[in-house]
Amino acid sequence: MNPPTETPPAPTVFDLPLNRLAPGDIARWLRLGWADFRRAPGIGLFYGGCFAVMGWLLLYVFRHAPAWTLALSAGFLLMGPFLCVGLYDVSRKLERGEPPDFGDSLTAWDTRLGTMAIFGGVLLILEMLWGRASLVIFAVSFDGMPDFKGSLLALLDPDNLGFIVAYLGVGALFAGLIFAVSVVSIPMILDRQTDAITAGLTSLRLCLTQPGVMLLWGATLTVLVVLALLPAFLGLLLVGPVLGHASWHAYRAAVGVHEPAVATSS
Repeated sequence: MNPPTETPPAPTVFDLPLNRLAPGDIARWLRLGWADFRRAPGIGLFYGGCFAVMGWLLLYVFRHAPAWTLALSAGFLLMGPFLCVGLYDVSRKLERGEPPDFGDSLTAWDTRLGTMAIFGGVLLILEMLWGRASLVIFAVSFDGMPDFKGSLLALLDPDNLGFIVAYLGVGALFAGLIFAVSVVSIPMILDRQTDAITAGLTSLRLCLTQPGVMLLWGATLTVLVVLALLPAFLGLLLVGPVLGHASWHAYRAAVGVHEPAVATSS
């Protein structure tokens, strides 16, 4: 008669190993992102063009209907990471030695549609809370609600120091939270059979356990995107896809593979 075996406990999100990162890894991710772009430039330029068009649309709305700019900006902030799914698919195929395919990149999300939708809903809620908090700050700081142009003038007026600190502080809080729960979540959802909660918690755990490297990575992304916006958004043609590919390599470097426990005899 065989002795009974002890079934190992089911793995949890906290069992997924996270690799130790160093600040120098960021330059390597960018180099790998540039290499992926050079190996599939046509696909990269398509997604870069999408990012640039989003910027042009935002500028058009600002000029003709500034009241809608904040709402549209939140929508673009949600669309950007999900557009990168196609770039993640390209990097994944190149990593496996497979030829990237433009059509596959456009539909890469459909195999994880339910999970992507749940995660997108979480990000949407955070964006809505961010927008509501910003409106509350405006409401308690001014007699009337300024339009977008008035908002920019208020941010540049040193007499409104209290408003500026509160507005930028709330923005930094929500932007940091969104970054923390999403920095590796979407490539993880694409790459593995995982749920939205596990992906989000893994991303948050990475940022909490290695805050220095992740803050530097977030600052790098922000600076490069801002610089890409300056030449009429044309910089996004290159910077957008390169950062998308680099984000895939950041995920691959950060999140390890869970090794299942071996059942033991009692």
